[in-house]
Amino acid sequence: MTKNIMIVGVGGQGSLLASKLLGRLLLDAGFDVKVSEVHGMSQRGGSVVTYVRFGEKVYSPIIDKGEADYIVSFELLEAARYVEYLKPEGKIVVNTQTIDPMPVITGAMEYPENLVEKMQAKGIYVDAMDCLKLANEAGSSKAVNLVLMGKLSKYFDEIPEEKWIEAIKVCVPPKFVELNLKAFELGKNN
Repeated sequence: MTKNIMIVGVGGQGSLLASKLLGRLLLDAGFDVKVSEVHGMSQRGGSVVTYVRFGEKVYSPIIDKGEADYIVSFELLEAARYVEYLKPEGKIVVNTQTIDPMPVITGAMEYPENLVEKMQAKGIYVDAMDCLKLANEAGSSKAVNLVLMGKLSKYFDEIPEEKWIEAIKVCVPPKFVELNLKAFELGKNN
């Protein structure tokens, strides 16, 4: 059976590394994997979506509405924006950080409040935490992606932690491996 992960966020947050890491991890675990290109404004500030699909045989990288087993969101509003892609039994793993989109910056709109509570009120499983705080604790605000991967790893009992660590070592430049491993551990243990 094919599993679907959507990675959503804002350009410049590291979603590309997260999807590359998941692709490597799942390939090494013996799955057929399709990772989509980044869709959206990949420069800093625009909405970005990447699809990761894996299973015995995967034919397309695209995830339609109602098909995502997991939505991994780098930012709160992006989680709410893509919630319709989640399966009824799906899970959202979300960083509680907020980044104002252009309509909020210009004053045309206000950033919605209580997004986690609003999603949970609809019966959606939301695993929310302040990944930015943990990334800073690890040594860099840029490590939010690895904190999120650590949090996501809790839902993949079939993949041992050593496999995640191997994938991190392959995908991350050597001088940042230690910092990223620390971020991963903080995400996994919080």
